[in-house]
Amino acid sequence: MSAAFAIPRLVVAGVSSGVGKTTVTVGLCRALRARGLTVALFKCGPDYLDPTYHQRAAGAVSHNLDGWMMGREAVVATFLRAARGADVAIVEGVMGLYDGASATGEVGSTAELAKWLGAPVLLVVDAGGMARSVAALVAGFARFDADLTIAGVIANRVGGRGHLDLLRQAQREPPIVGGLTVADELAFPERHLGLRTAQPDAVAESLFQGWGARAGEQIDLDAVLAIARDAPPLAAPEMATTAPADGRARCRIGVAQDEAFHFYYEDNLRRLEALGAQLVPFSPVRDARLPEVDGLYIGGGYPEVHARALAANAALRADVAVFARARRRPRSSRAH
Repeated sequence: MSAAFAIPRLVVAGVSSGVGKTTVTVGLCRALRARGLTVALFKCGPDYLDPTYHQRAAGAVSHNLDGWMMGREAVVATFLRAARGADVAIVEGVMGLYDGASATGEVGSTAELAKWLGAPVLLVVDAGGMARSVAALVAGFARFDADLTIAGVIANRVGGRGHLDLLRQAQREPPIVGGLTVADELAFPERHLGLRTAQPDAVAESLFQGWGARAGEQIDLDAVLAIARDAPPLAAPEMATTAPADGRARCRIGVAQDEAFHFYYEDNLRRLEALGAQLVPFSPVRDARLPEVDGLYIGGGYPEVHARALAANAALRADVAVFARARRRPRSSRAH
C-alpha cells in the first residue's frame, strides 16, 4: 500500500511566458530561507537554465519535472525524493499555466503537473499598466479548469503601493498575496536564447540578495506558507528499481562537465547512478585525456562560446575519436 507524505508545496505559474516566474520563485526562495526554512525547488518542463537560478537561490540542486517525458509516477517519485527534508517545496511552471504539448490538451503543462502533485497555484501576472482588468484575467484562469486550485496571485512589475492597492481592490478572491515593483537594476542578464546560465561570474550574488529582500518586503510570506501548507498529503507511487544487489558499480560513465557542456537533468544523472553507473566528470575544455570509462555522456551547453579552447584541445578530441571508433576507450591508450 502506498504511503502518503505531507509536504507543504505550491506551484508558481504564469499567465504567459515572460511575466516573471523565475524572479518570483528565486525571490520567494531567498525570503523563505532568510526565515530559516529549507526550500526545495523544481522546474516544470525541459529547461536547463532556470534550474541554475534555483540552485543559486536555494543552495541545492533543482530538479526538472516533465509530465510529457516522465509520466505521472516518475514525476511524483522524483518530487517526493527531492523534497524530502524540506520545509516547503516550490515548483516553477513553464510558459503559461495551461500551455503544454498541444493547443487542446494539458499534457506537458504546468496545470497537469499541479494536479498530479495536488499543489495549489500562485498565479503570476504582469500588472504593468493594469488595474481592474486584473480581475477579468484572473477570473478566466481560475474558472478555466475546476480541478485546479489557484490559491493566490502575485502581481509583478507594479508601479508602487498605490498601484498595488488598486489591484487588490479589483482582485479579492483568490487574493493578491504580493506585488513586486519594477527593479531594472536587478534584472537577470540574458543572451539570445533567454537567461544566461547563473554562474557566479555571469550573475552577481547581489541580484539574488536583492530579489530576496524585495520578496520579503513586498510578498505576504505568511499567506504563501499557509497556501503551501494547505496542500493535502501526497501518495507515493510504487517504483521498481534495478540497482545492483551488491552495491557495486556496473560501469563507469564519463560526463562532460565544464563551462562548455553542462546542460543535464539532475534526475537523469541520479537514475544512472541508481542503475549502477559510476559517473566520472571530465572537462573537454581543460583535460588532456579522457578518464578510464566505459561510456561517454556529452550534454548540451555553450560549446560555440568556447570553440577556440575546444579546438585547441587536440589530445582530448583525439581520445574521443578513438573511443567512438572502438565503442569504448582502450585501456592501453594512455601510452600513446
